[in-house]
Amino acid sequence: MRIVIQRVREASVRVEGRIVGAIGRGLLVLVGVEEDDERDDVMWLCQKLKTLRIFSDEEGRMNADIAAVGGAFLVVSQFTLHASTRKGNRPSFIRAARPEKAIPLYQYFLEELAMQSGCPVESGIFAADMQVGLVNDGPVTLIMDSKRKE
Repeated sequence: MRIVIQRVREASVRVEGRIVGAIGRGLLVLVGVEEDDERDDVMWLCQKLKTLRIFSDEEGRMNADIAAVGGAFLVVSQFTLHASTRKGNRPSFIRAARPEKAIPLYQYFLEELAMQSGCPVESGIFAADMQVGLVNDGPVTLIMDSKRKE
């Protein structure tokens, strides 16, 4: 499972012109599920996300986690995180999980993140055509991969 994390001042996701998820200060998390991902991948990523110290503390240093700043999560599914551009000019998405595997893991990710973090979790709609808007704070953008543990 691969995620892209962006520290935001605000973020929202629209489907068919309607806002389906929005947050103020917090983390926008783009989630790509790979064919061989399991619940352990979700657990590892949620544990890291809830304790990730990328918000400024009282001294202005990146030393606070999301709970310490009263932040929220906006989680958006994004199979394109597993694109391969090795051959040709058209990306291959062969490593991305099929919906029958990806949807349950995505839902589990949302539930587990809310439970572990105790923070509000908003989301997009799986497989919908979504428009994501954000104000990146910093900017701070990180990539984590549960297979590489980074």
